[in-house]
Amino acid sequence: MNKQGFVYLIGAGPGDPGLLTIKGKECLEKADVLVYDYLVNPSLLQLAKKEAERIYVGKKNNPKRISQEEINKILIKKAREGKIIARLKGGDPFIFGRGGEEAEELSRHGIPFEIIPGVSSISAVPAYAGIPITHRSLTSSFAVITGHEYPEKEKSSIPWEALSKIETLVLLMGVRRLEGIIKKLIEHGKPPDTPIAVITWGTLPKQKTFTGTIGEIGLMLREESIKPPAVIVIGNVVNLRNAINWFETKPLFGKRILVTRAKKQAGILSKLLSEEGADVIEFPTIEITPPESWSELDRAIEEIGNYDWIVFTSVNGVLFFFERLKALKRDIRDLKGIKIATIGEQTAKAVRELGIHVDIVPEDFRAEGIVESFKGINIEGKKILIPRAKEARETLPAELSKMGAKVYIAQAYQTRIPQSLEFAEKINSMLLEKKIDVITFTSPSTVRNFLSILGNDKLTLLNSKIACIGPVTAEYLRGLGIEPHIICRKRYTIEELVKEIVSYFRDSPGYQKNV
Repeated sequence: MNKQGFVYLIGAGPGDPGLLTIKGKECLEKADVLVYDYLVNPSLLQLAKKEAERIYVGKKNNPKRISQEEINKILIKKAREGKIIARLKGGDPFIFGRGGEEAEELSRHGIPFEIIPGVSSISAVPAYAGIPITHRSLTSSFAVITGHEYPEKEKSSIPWEALSKIETLVLLMGVRRLEGIIKKLIEHGKPPDTPIAVITWGTLPKQKTFTGTIGEIGLMLREESIKPPAVIVIGNVVNLRNAINWFETKPLFGKRILVTRAKKQAGILSKLLSEEGADVIEFPTIEITPPESWSELDRAIEEIGNYDWIVFTSVNGVLFFFERLKALKRDIRDLKGIKIATIGEQTAKAVRELGIHVDIVPEDFRAEGIVESFKGINIEGKKILIPRAKEARETLPAELSKMGAKVYIAQAYQTRIPQSLEFAEKINSMLLEKKIDVITFTSPSTVRNFLSILGNDKLTLLNSKIACIGPVTAEYLRGLGIEPHIICRKRYTIEELVKEIVSYFRDSPGYQKNV
């Protein structure tokens, strides 16, 4: 007997991936097949298993132009193969999303399914524009209509006279027919000076909100070249935007920022930038991999009891060292009596999370900081192990050796250019067209690989602001003849980098919050 499949009809929310429900996330994580639409945020696809099949059924940018009937067949076919299917639909599947039709079809064929409601654009998009669709002093009712019904057809099912009396109207999928809809509302008594807001790409960093009155909507549409997707709000609640517009006033709102960190490490920086309103594009220029040979590190671990100090220069060094320690059937008991120094608070945190005390964390998160800290300690004849990347600065081992220490460097990992270089051509075009505001660099290797990947010279960098995590990366850029615009001055951390980027734009001449 064949295993029975299952279909989850999931509301993906209006765009911001953070608005996906917890249950929706859980269903995505166990799905064998993802069937998704155009307005689903691509980042949500990363929640699924790597081996999960991904099927795009959106009409936009899809040469196949898959019909609803074909989508139904895909769901049924995959379910009969015993697969768990996550059917991802923008917003909520039961609100203008044809989720009801798909559920009916599944029921007709005896396919078990579950509905996972989503955050609807009806309320979420106006909220992100600072417009509440209800307000005690302004409106006691609201109505939602679709713009897909042509208002000029002979018999409309839309009650225009009743709608014209409702205080707040929310219109979905109505940009192309908005003038006709407004005409009907005015004909049935809606005052021409009624406020209106057209919100495009709501809840995303590229959100734009256009406001005016319904009487001037035609002129506004033409002057602003407004295109879908958009949510439209009509009513006096639109005026509240002046006081409670919170999303579009974030300090980095509208700024497109390129993150060049390794894919596994980019998440924290991307998240912090997004929280400040930035439109983040991840373009990994570096990949962290095990070394070509474990021989150096294995030898050091086998002789670990001979060392007086271990200096970790990065979180990666910590992770790979302890991973190898475990592989060799050793554990932290073998580190008894060995003192630990780290460069950077994040590196220290990675060590502490293993239950190990860190003896030195210099305020200067560079090799120079470690060297300065050791100047007050007698390390004459002491054995110091530095597990690090294949390519690294020689400042630390050279200076410690001058102080009389016996330094052993063990290659714990290596960095290289990623084998998969998706979007390189697109990124290059965006840079040349000045469509990226800031490029972030967290090490000299990210700069070096960036230029190597794009296959051009430093001119590409000159069209954007350059932000780097500290003086080492800054000096490398200067060696290329490029003066970085943004540098961490005190602590060389991801958090400080984001703060410096925010400060740079806040302090820039002519800076003002988006309103």
